[in-house]
Amino acid sequence: MPVDRIHWDDLPLAARNAVEQHTGPVVRAKTAAAGANSGIAATVHTADAILFVKGVPSDHPQARTQQREAAINPYLPPSCPRLLWHVQAAGWDLIGYERILGRHAEYTPGSPDLPLVARALVELQNIPCPDIELKRAEDRWSGYAGLAGIEQLVGDTLLHTDLAPHNMLITTRGHLIDWAWPTRGAAWIDPAVLILRLMEAGHSAPSADAWAREQFPTWAAAPDASVLAFSGANARTWDEIARNDPQVWKKNMSHLAHHWLNYWQSRR
Repeated sequence: MPVDRIHWDDLPLAARNAVEQHTGPVVRAKTAAAGANSGIAATVHTADAILFVKGVPSDHPQARTQQREAAINPYLPPSCPRLLWHVQAAGWDLIGYERILGRHAEYTPGSPDLPLVARALVELQNIPCPDIELKRAEDRWSGYAGLAGIEQLVGDTLLHTDLAPHNMLITTRGHLIDWAWPTRGAAWIDPAVLILRLMEAGHSAPSADAWAREQFPTWAAAPDASVLAFSGANARTWDEIARNDPQVWKKNMSHLAHHWLNYWQSRR
């Protein structure tokens, strides 16, 4: 459920004061244009530092997602922004991150960002999955996969699962941000998620598949039947998303998910 975006000065005074106990006085703040899951998302300047602040009303369903994001942060690879603090005040749930001065990744064919994106995802796949409460892939997609397909998603890799280009910042390397949906599951699921985003940016299904095979050993080794089970479940997931909120990009993702599914079936 999207959250109406407000500016720093629109936050209740008590919420701003609670943040400033961690940051010192805020001298200016610039609201971010991208994203729809935060009621506030702003680059905040103090006398000594610049950081990124995001938050949602404490009674909004998205607050639980943000709390998951805060809980997973200590276990993430070094390239991910560090959580600095997490406060709840005046009806708001607010978190502060170190600011990374980067731009959103470009996923188009031939983009020089693609090797950096791959490196960031490989780095994630090489860290241990933390022993904390996480949604399991077989549970998350259980309503969309047939019973025979659920066990194909089981694994013990930490997954990001929302690899849209606005969730990857580029500096001299790639930085995965916005950990709203951390999941424990089969390692090849994140490459499968990324492939759809590559197709959204103009890659064909065969070229996205070939690129992922070169970059991710987990994808190259993924069993065909397991990928088929996930691909069907993911297509049905995007169908539901597009029905519930028929924005053009969501309908396009649903179309691409089915296009990918058809490709994978014909490839087999």
